[in-house]
Parts: sequence; C-alpha cells; structure tokens
Amino acid sequence: MIIMSVDTGKARTGIAVSDRTEFLASPVEVIKEGYMPHLLEKTAAAARRLGAELIVVGLPRNMDGSEGESAANSRLFAEELTKLCGIETVMFDERCTTMAAHTYLNSTNTRGKKRKETVDAVAAVIILQDYLDSKRR
Repeated sequence: MIIMSVDTGKARTGIAVSDRTEFLASPVEVIKEGYMPHLLEKTAAAARRLGAELIVVGLPRNMDGSEGESAANSRLFAEELTKLCGIETVMFDERCTTMAAHTYLNSTNTRGKKRKETVDAVAAVIILQDYLDSKRR
C-alpha cells in the first residue's frame, strides 16, 4: 500500500510517501500555502498524483501528551482532507519530529534557504517512517 504523510504548518506543509512495501519513507515536496482551503486542494492533488491509499497526518501533541490548538487544527485538516479526496486519514504523534529534522539537516550541513525549504519534507519523512516502523512492531 502506498502511504502518504503530511506535516502541516502555518506557512509550509511537508509531504512524504512510502514505497508499496511500506518499508521506506521518502520526501516528496513542501507545499507553500497557509490558507486551509487551498492547502487541502493541493494536498488532495498530491495524494491523487502519488496514488496514496492512506494518509498519515502528524498530530502535534504537547510534550506532556495533551493537545492544544495546533492538534485541533491538524485533526480538522485530516477530516476535511478525507472528505475532499475520499482517502482514509490517520493521526500519528509527531512530537519532536521538527527538532529531529533540524538535527538531521545539521548533520548534513544543510543551511540557509535550502534548509528552510526542506525541513518540513524531512519532518514528514520522520512521521511516516515512525508510523511504518510502529506497524511492523
């Protein structure tokens, strides 16, 4: 099954996709859109283009496990995305993924504009790879 992941943000949203064997997550793109209706359309188009059969949406929980406004927005995004494209969405804890993405980009010495343009896609990869690994356990 091809699984797509989404790391939503206020200005940029990262997209990643798995291979059909659900073993490896790869970055696809960063959607630069802050307006929810347009972001939903662009994300649904990416899902159709990639042949996604399931979409994993990052759930930004607080470190104590509670959910705030960002988590509520992500849940709403997932619900609306399912309505728009007809593909099931699941929520997956994304705590520390952006921090891990920055650590990875530090280790590869990715700086400046390139870093800003890729960090969200790397975070989406981390979300998806964590999801895939959790399914195998």
